[in-house]
Amino acid sequence: DGPPPPEEYRKLKTRVTDLHPMTIIQNARTSGGGQVALVPTKAATVGPVETWKAEKVSIWQAGNHDNPFGMRLTALMISKRIADSSVPMSLLADHPNVQFNYYRKGIGVVATEMH
Repeated sequence: DGPPPPEEYRKLKTRVTDLHPMTIIQNARTSGGGQVALVPTKAATVGPVETWKAEKVSIWQAGNHDNPFGMRLTALMISKRIADSSVPMSLLADHPNVQFNYYRKGIGVVATEMH
C-alpha cells in the first residue's frame, strides 16, 4: 500500500498512527540503542489539519542524527512546491509560511555511511 494522495493526506487530523517500518529502524539507530524491539510501533501525530492552522511552521534540523540528504530533500521539495505524501514534510510546500532553521555544523555531507 502506498501513501494516500496529498489531497487526502491533508485531511488527516490528530491521531495515533502506525509507524512505517523504516521509521522504526531509523529511530532504533538514533535513540533505541540500535535495538528495533525497543522502539514503539505507534506514535501520536498532530496531523496536517492542525499544522495548517499555524500562522508559521518553523522546522528545526540540528543534524545530530538527521540524514543530510533527507534534510536537503525536504527543503528542496518545499521550496520548489513539490508535494508528495511519501515524504510527508513535503506537503508543507502548500503552507504559506514555512521557515527552516539549521545548525550549520550539523548539515553534514551527502554520503553513504554505516552506523
